[in-house]
Amino acid sequence: MSDLTEVQFLRRNRPGTSRADWCNWPTMPFDQMESTLAVQQYIQQLIRDDVTSIDTILELPQGQDEGVWKYEHLRQFCMELNALAVRLQTECNPESCTQMTATEQWIFLCAAHKTPKECPAIDYTRHTLDGAACLLNNNKYFPSRVTIKESSVSKLGSVCRRVYRIFSHAYFHHRSLYDEFEVDTCLCKRFTRFVLKFGLMSRDNLIVPNDYDDEPWSADSSESHNESDDNPSANESVLEAVVTANDTTITTSDSSSDC
Repeated sequence: MSDLTEVQFLRRNRPGTSRADWCNWPTMPFDQMESTLAVQQYIQQLIRDDVTSIDTILELPQGQDEGVWKYEHLRQFCMELNALAVRLQTECNPESCTQMTATEQWIFLCAAHKTPKECPAIDYTRHTLDGAACLLNNNKYFPSRVTIKESSVSKLGSVCRRVYRIFSHAYFHHRSLYDEFEVDTCLCKRFTRFVLKFGLMSRDNLIVPNDYDDEPWSADSSESHNESDDNPSANESVLEAVVTANDTTITTSDSSSDC
């Protein structure tokens, strides 16, 4: 027969799918994806195609809403960071890492408490990822995966600053584990490029050395970004307070508020 019938592929991993066949379906152009989860599917497809092709993964498709693009990328980063958190549990525990630190100069206070306070690094990591998941799945701020209000997009920067601290702790205190994870995923490199490309973090806050720095990182730098406008009102729920209340960065030479 001369007529060819288009084969429809079900992009779904069935129960019992082997590791080799996991997500093993043909690639599809973004403009042919019709699902409400098309942006997430496209980002994950690009990562599977070549995890090292960071600029391609982050490139905003023509006509795609930038706010949704940033939101979906941050969701993906948080999902992938859970894998790093699992690896950290093998050597990062409350006895060995009593504080969430990055070098000897940076101590981060955890916002997942009524009053921000010090947490063991592994607890800070869990609280941060749980808080990010709560916010990014909160229907009050993100009721749609197709369009997002600018007031909700503005909250993404605060999440980025918190989750980045997981990278910084792993790099400075669990270097071999970090290196193994980064070779497999290029996650910190991609995250750094992402926040710089879309202006979600200032370069001063990026303390893990990477290819996108104009000059070497200096141990004397300190965070100065103040996000007091992110504070929730008194009648907002504890859940929202976990991801929007102030937490604090302390350095040996200075202390400053950072949400």
